[in-house]
Amino acid sequence: MAQSTQEPIERSFCVFDPVGANGPLFAITKTFQPVALREGIKLNLRAYTDEKVAAEDFKAGQCDAVLLTGTRAREFNRFTGSLEAMGAVPGEEEMRLLYNTLAQPNARQFLIEGDYEVAGVFPGGAVYLHTRDRNIDTVEELQGQKIATLDFDEASLRMVRHVGASVVGSNSANFAGKFNNGSVDLAYAPAVAYTPLELYKGVSPNGGVFRYALAYMNFQVIIHRDRFPENAGQVVRDEAMRRIDEAYEIIAQAEAEIPEQVWMTPPAEDVAEYDKMLQEVRLSLLADGVYDERAIRLMRAIRCRVDGTRAECSS
Repeated sequence: MAQSTQEPIERSFCVFDPVGANGPLFAITKTFQPVALREGIKLNLRAYTDEKVAAEDFKAGQCDAVLLTGTRAREFNRFTGSLEAMGAVPGEEEMRLLYNTLAQPNARQFLIEGDYEVAGVFPGGAVYLHTRDRNIDTVEELQGQKIATLDFDEASLRMVRHVGASVVGSNSANFAGKFNNGSVDLAYAPAVAYTPLELYKGVSPNGGVFRYALAYMNFQVIIHRDRFPENAGQVVRDEAMRRIDEAYEIIAQAEAEIPEQVWMTPPAEDVAEYDKMLQEVRLSLLADGVYDERAIRLMRAIRCRVDGTRAECSS
């Protein structure tokens, strides 16, 4: 009798997780293995603690799929690489609308660039400024301060220079160590990094976490299109949408783990100023071709849908 079940195709999936194979990103990725198997794909996972190496291995064809942060993903897709634009997504409601929009089958055109397809985008949470000194609580006081800055990210470099702070080139593997040992004054990261990367060591005893979303971090699964079935990307996006609440629970739990006395909440008039400043930086990066105009327009439409009273919504 002929064997009716085909052997699954084997594909490598390189996963960036700063903590490695025991980390939260790797754990979440593992839960996608049975989903892939149902589609006839056996995913072999490899953990990377250095995101740059993961991206380079993927580019060189040594990984069929890769999980990266949105900023690192920009070289593979400028549209989804613009989703972490400064101040473009103020909060969870906007993020949910954005992901929902991108998960629709007719959005696939934005997710394909050359040989690559962004198979899924997952929330990483708001990016907050962490400081070793609570007295630094206004933009003016950032002048001359040393900030651990992702040196491959044009947006971060420009933002740090815009406020007159000094760039200390860093990457996802070493920024936390620089902050914790005091070789920089400030660092930026989502709440999900606070406990695993021990940022509380840098924050205590005199520091804090500034409760203002500089950007909204995401993680992206990118695939070599020719190595997967045509519908693989949509399968991943559908599955991601089914589990979006799980992701938000992880983020909410991480934010709750930061002690109340550590948070620094800026007054409302300052927030309006920050919004304006981030808008200026965002538009200058758009003008220089760092961001994709369609993504920036989409996120503005979403911001205005959630809050029509924003200054930018009347113009």
